[in-house]
Amino acid sequence: MRICIPVEKNEGENSLVYGHFGSAPFFVIYDTETKLVEVLENTNQHHSHGACQPLGVIGGKNIDAVVTGGMGAGAVSKLNAGGIKAYKSTAKTVKAVAEEMIKGGLVEMTTQNSCAGHGCH
Repeated sequence: MRICIPVEKNEGENSLVYGHFGSAPFFVIYDTETKLVEVLENTNQHHSHGACQPLGVIGGKNIDAVVTGGMGAGAVSKLNAGGIKAYKSTAKTVKAVAEEMIKGGLVEMTTQNSCAGHGCH
């Protein structure tokens, strides 16, 4: 499974998870089977509230899921329309998020349980 995790800095699997998906400086794509890490710069980081275009950055990367501390309903909806599920986690590092995802049990984010602003975590 290929998961996308928003992060503060490019430090591979030791990267600290950024609290909100759309405004993260980078995205780490972590393959839970191969343990390979790919880092993407978030070129849509400075969007206005509600204007996140997640597939513009991670589209075409064969992502199965996004795991984050917070995400707005618009981003959840756009990811879901692109075949990507979103999950909520409070883990602090990419490695810890990957371990949680492998174990299962993370809560799937929906438009109903998503954030209503960038201050949500």
